[in-house]
Amino acid sequence: MKYITTIEDKEYRVEIVDEKHIRINDQLLEVDLVAVGGQPVYSLLISGKSYEAYIYPEEKEWQVLLRGQQYKAVVEDEREKRLKTAGGARAESGEFHLKAPMPGLVVSVPVEEGQSVKKGQVLVILESMKMQNELKSPRDGTVHRIRVRAGESVEQRQTLLSVT
Repeated sequence: MKYITTIEDKEYRVEIVDEKHIRINDQLLEVDLVAVGGQPVYSLLISGKSYEAYIYPEEKEWQVLLRGQQYKAVVEDEREKRLKTAGGARAESGEFHLKAPMPGLVVSVPVEEGQSVKKGQVLVILESMKMQNELKSPRDGTVHRIRVRAGESVEQRQTLLSVT
């Protein structure tokens, strides 16, 4: 799984090698990330060094407080970034298919078919690498078809539900 992460106008290529290893640009690192007590606080071990990180997801970016510094991080799937750069932006009308940004376990689906949703409303909570990720609606609409249930494992890019 490869991502492009942009922090302060600098891009980093991030590859998740396995549950304990990531590669940032050309550097392989051993990592362990654990959520602390249901808060947006994470214990992070990188190559044996311990860090505490506060991570807050926002609509288009992540706010990360690490070692007293706050960073805005934009994380994009490598393939999606290439498509976006090539002009493959998503349409704001028609059917939107929410796809899993990474493989993981569906923790919950707090919406029902036929339910109206607002932009930014949580549609699916997906757990991956010990982190729970809230997948939100990119626009107002109606939940058209739910294709997953809580407890199901999903693959990256698998369609989870549709919004019209």
